[in-house]
Amino acid sequence: MKKLKAWLLSLKQGATPDFYECLLYLGDYFPLLRLFEATEQDKQWHGEVNVAIHTDSVLTALYQLLANEAYYLSAEQQQVLILSALLHDIGKPVTTKRKHIQGAERVIAPQYEELGLNYLAIKLLELPLPHKVMVQIMGLVGYHQKPKLLVVKNSDFSDYLALALNADLELLYWLDRANCQGQLCDDLDKQLDTLAQFKMFAEEYQLWRVDDPTAALLAKVQVKSNTSEQLYLDNYVVSELISGKIIQAEEAVATTYERAQAYSHLYVMCGISGSGKSTWIAQNLQGVEVISLDDIRHEINGKRSCQKNLGQVLQLAKSRLKNALADKRDVVWDATNIRSDHRNVICDFGRDYGALITLVVFHLKESTLRAGNQQRSHAIPNEVITRQIAQWQWPSMTEAHRILIVGESCDAYHIQDRIYKQRCAGQFIQSMQIQQQKKNRSHRMVLLQQGRF
Repeated sequence: MKKLKAWLLSLKQGATPDFYECLLYLGDYFPLLRLFEATEQDKQWHGEVNVAIHTDSVLTALYQLLANEAYYLSAEQQQVLILSALLHDIGKPVTTKRKHIQGAERVIAPQYEELGLNYLAIKLLELPLPHKVMVQIMGLVGYHQKPKLLVVKNSDFSDYLALALNADLELLYWLDRANCQGQLCDDLDKQLDTLAQFKMFAEEYQLWRVDDPTAALLAKVQVKSNTSEQLYLDNYVVSELISGKIIQAEEAVATTYERAQAYSHLYVMCGISGSGKSTWIAQNLQGVEVISLDDIRHEINGKRSCQKNLGQVLQLAKSRLKNALADKRDVVWDATNIRSDHRNVICDFGRDYGALITLVVFHLKESTLRAGNQQRSHAIPNEVITRQIAQWQWPSMTEAHRILIVGESCDAYHIQDRIYKQRCAGQFIQSMQIQQQKKNRSHRMVLLQQGRF
């Protein structure tokens, strides 16, 4: 681990490792890297033959940019970019296939960015990196195809804002520059021109080189004397801008006026079995109504683990959720919710009733998850944990009004006594800490926050 730490530190000090040096240090942590040489690319877009050669070319192009146009980036930003360039195609080995398109056989890799992001969400936790760096890498890998797409689709401010909440637009630009310059294709000039337009729009929308994409917007609506009402307004400003319901931030003052005076909090749990969701709820949301799918399965089937009568279980759970939201009662939806479509259904209920929605995401190592599962009174088979990890979908920062991340350390965003707050989509992303109790090896969740959620 000492050698790995030293190597990762060198990425902040001007080191320029090629693909094979990166593979030497990180191959055991990201096994898909070992499949890059055997993963072919489409010849029309990539004359580099395979993903390994392409990745090496992208790294070389990135180092040239960092030595020239992007020289001003901080040491941490350079580290983020190098690791993102190495991992940007990590999803291709499992998505690449041949397909006949318009009479020609082509090589495609559908949804490889999304798969790569989800893969890294668990794997990156094994590296000795600050959580902030991990999340930045995940954002760059998962959204690195979006910049050019926004320009091609002539997207407006709302789409640029949504992207800025999930990834740093400036770093996306430099990664895509390296990606373009690291591939052999016939339309390089066209692609670089598209990226130049992306940069222009990002700057025009005041989303370039900013720590908080929402700061300028929210500064215009700090009009409430009541803290609770201001919290609601802040979060709905961003939500309604992204959805296109409003064009100017100030419009939300009127659209949310009545709802802000009396609303419920909806907490949606998101975590693999064994991550400690129910324990966290008991310790941090006392007095809040809990709708637990496990409890309802026991109520209907007589057993928590019984998967029979699924439709009846969900119908009863949703009925209770609607009643709580209609009565403006704070409520928790306690389930794994590892898939985005499952989360979206519940979040949509919250929006329909004007609730303030907080997605509580448990971001833990695989070893921690498996240990946590074994310590549960209702442990599930290890193969179920394996399946859940494979199905895990890291949430977009726009799925809910606020994202609350529960992690194993507070290395990220060291502000105010190990509390970090970064406004994202009108959300407070907050760091949690899980402390290991040596005697019984159980986990204790400690909420590090200021004020009420």
